[in-house]
Amino acid sequence: MQVEVVEWTGQESAVGSRSGPWKRGLVLAVSGLLLGLVMLLHARITDRWGLGSLVETFLPWFGLFIPVLLAGALWRRSASAVIALLLPAVVWLNLFGGLLGDRSHSGGDLTLVSHNVGADNPDPAGTALDLADSGADVLALEEITAQAKPLYEKALAKAYPHHTVRGTVGLWSKLPLSDTEPVDIDMDYGPLADTRPADVTMAYDRALRTTVATDQGPLVVYVAHLGSVRVFPRDGFVTGSRDRGAQALARAIAAEDHERVVLLGDLNGTTDDRAFAGITSRLRPVQDSAGDGFGFSWPARFPVTRIDHILVRGVEPESSWVLPATGSDHRPVAAGISW
Repeated sequence: MQVEVVEWTGQESAVGSRSGPWKRGLVLAVSGLLLGLVMLLHARITDRWGLGSLVETFLPWFGLFIPVLLAGALWRRSASAVIALLLPAVVWLNLFGGLLGDRSHSGGDLTLVSHNVGADNPDPAGTALDLADSGADVLALEEITAQAKPLYEKALAKAYPHHTVRGTVGLWSKLPLSDTEPVDIDMDYGPLADTRPADVTMAYDRALRTTVATDQGPLVVYVAHLGSVRVFPRDGFVTGSRDRGAQALARAIAAEDHERVVLLGDLNGTTDDRAFAGITSRLRPVQDSAGDGFGFSWPARFPVTRIDHILVRGVEPESSWVLPATGSDHRPVAAGISW
């Protein structure tokens, strides 16, 4: 009896078991589609536990998942995953592609600067001098402590003959100010709010409105520092204080009858956040119109988001930029505007 020995190389089995390019990497393909849908439908994500606001705060960074998934798709040689990644790529470019280039223009009639100087700033006087050297015509400060207030006033007195402070926010100007008043942004909130004395209530003032006299007519300026957001294991991303403030500020701006309006301040959120829809529907962020890049301002050591803003109406943004770090945990933001 003869026995024929056939040599097996494994090629037939390997070929038979090898999936086609459309069937490989299905997990990567699904992940790409989900990423695209999250970015596309971010406004519909529930805000329970602050999830929607948290997603919108860091929405630009979702784009980093695209090259990671693409590398996996190429490694797996998955055509389906590569095609699926077109969705998040197109959505991200639609949302943020316009921010990648330099949109600034030369010139400008007025330079605005806003800075959360930080309650724990170890060198208020040095911060004030740095801000004065920025060339700002109008300078807004937030988170001014009672101890640091006289230091800022002294250091800025020479460059800015006009200033006003309400609670923890203030405005310094090279041009005259008038009609200054606090703006109630619901910081003093709760059943006992109406029972507190006036001097105690003033400590809760974190927003003001004033009028700057320019050679082109009055410019209404709001300075605001909205409530902080917190992350707790049980409650998630807590934004209640900030959101109440944003709604109150939006109502004040909606009632404003002046044509030229500027909002300077630390809003503790990005303008992509749904909480600011009432504000961004009436004022436009200068960074979107005339900035260079995303203009991240916080935290100062390695900024990953822009929560410090300059928004305008009735004037033309010419440029927007972020100033070097000071002793604060925020970086100052600046803008040039023209009439």
